[in-house]
Amino acid sequence: MSRSQELGGLAGHLDGFVRAVREAGIPVGISQAVDAAEILTVIDLLEREQLRHGLAAVLLQRGAQRPAYDVLFDLWWPLSDRPTATDDSGDPTDGGQDGEPQQRGPNPDDTALAKAMRDELFQLLLEGDEDEIGRFARRAVDRLGSGQPSPTGQSYFSYRVMRALSPDTLVAQLLAGLLAEGDRGGFNEQVARQTVRERVEAFKNAVETEVRRRTANEKGRERVAKNAVRPLADQIDFLRAQSTDLAELRRTVAPLARRLAVRLSARRKIGRQGRLDFRKTVRASLGTGGVPVVTHHRPRKVHKPELVVLCDVSGSVAGFSHFTLMLTQALREHFTGVRAFAFVDSTDEVTRFFRPGADVADAVTRIGREAQVVAFDGHSDYGTAFEVFADKYASAIGPKTSLLVLGDGRTNYRPAAVPLLASMVRRSRSAHWLNPEPRRQWGSGDSAADRYGEVIDMVECRNASQLADFITTL
Repeated sequence: MSRSQELGGLAGHLDGFVRAVREAGIPVGISQAVDAAEILTVIDLLEREQLRHGLAAVLLQRGAQRPAYDVLFDLWWPLSDRPTATDDSGDPTDGGQDGEPQQRGPNPDDTALAKAMRDELFQLLLEGDEDEIGRFARRAVDRLGSGQPSPTGQSYFSYRVMRALSPDTLVAQLLAGLLAEGDRGGFNEQVARQTVRERVEAFKNAVETEVRRRTANEKGRERVAKNAVRPLADQIDFLRAQSTDLAELRRTVAPLARRLAVRLSARRKIGRQGRLDFRKTVRASLGTGGVPVVTHHRPRKVHKPELVVLCDVSGSVAGFSHFTLMLTQALREHFTGVRAFAFVDSTDEVTRFFRPGADVADAVTRIGREAQVVAFDGHSDYGTAFEVFADKYASAIGPKTSLLVLGDGRTNYRPAAVPLLASMVRRSRSAHWLNPEPRRQWGSGDSAADRYGEVIDMVECRNASQLADFITTL
């Protein structure tokens, strides 16, 4: 087959891959798709890792997109090497349909087989050959990972491999094999521990990749891709964010804060010139024969805006309030004064917990422990929270103040105090409410979001992407 014919056959495959990348939330334009096609003409297609990095170079814009891309790449460009006729243990293995080895010999639950493969895994992890670890992972999935098909049709499972081989329990033995007698407790041990962790993680990832590949052969790549690819950081739903997601979400705060800072700086720069100073302009024009070559303007005093944040910190919106308070702290330097207030069924000022350099996670913990945000039963009570705010902190809102309310607007069927909120909005320079619930749920059940939306700009803000869109209009 000629090179042109080969590339022609790859065109549809590449198109499907690019579509899957787009569906995962990674923006890919036409020019990038064309560049990806060009990559196929200059890279040896047998060099799989070169192809991986080459396509990534033209399709990705941010490092956070790489994990999702790698999952899709392994589905669309799987390993092509097939098991040999006889593997290391001497058991014959024939290639099945689509290169799938047909399971023969011992039962996967056989203890002797698991022990033999565990010993082999230990030796491979000790040597650290990534290619051999990958090949071993394929054999391990074939022999130990199969089980009764699930209701969705999946018949290979990574947990079966991990349960049989228990790679995490090999750490102590691997450290003993990598360290000499006098290396314990020092820098060498730290390096060895990191090396062991990386090798064990590489094996786990190889098993996951092989399970996904086999499942894709059974159920189709497109179907597997929808479930296998984790949402990008800016698409993670705040209300469903796990503790492991918050670390990635934290990394999105600084770019969002910088983006807002640039917009504020641009507005200040444009607004520095006030009205034309006619007298100074005429006086200066005498030196140029009465032609006003240079104009003079009265200085205009530009004030940084003030910001008041009123945040629901009840358990139902914990992930959302954590992220938005993090953003609030990052924006402090761009506002004359940032005052933060938290509430559950009472309201307390928590600005003292967000000093420059303070860790937001610690601040959130201190709010729950020290702030007077719970007065009765610890369930959200927006009406009482607004009443306490109006009674204690009414002076916090003025004509230069931007009011930002963060919460889902669910009142637990208690009074909503909409008129109080309307009064706060009228006294502020601008007012916005970020709601982490989908718009279609506003007003359902105990939600008063639709009623609050009549007196304040209610914005759906379920993820960092929507928050970034809001920042452009703040």
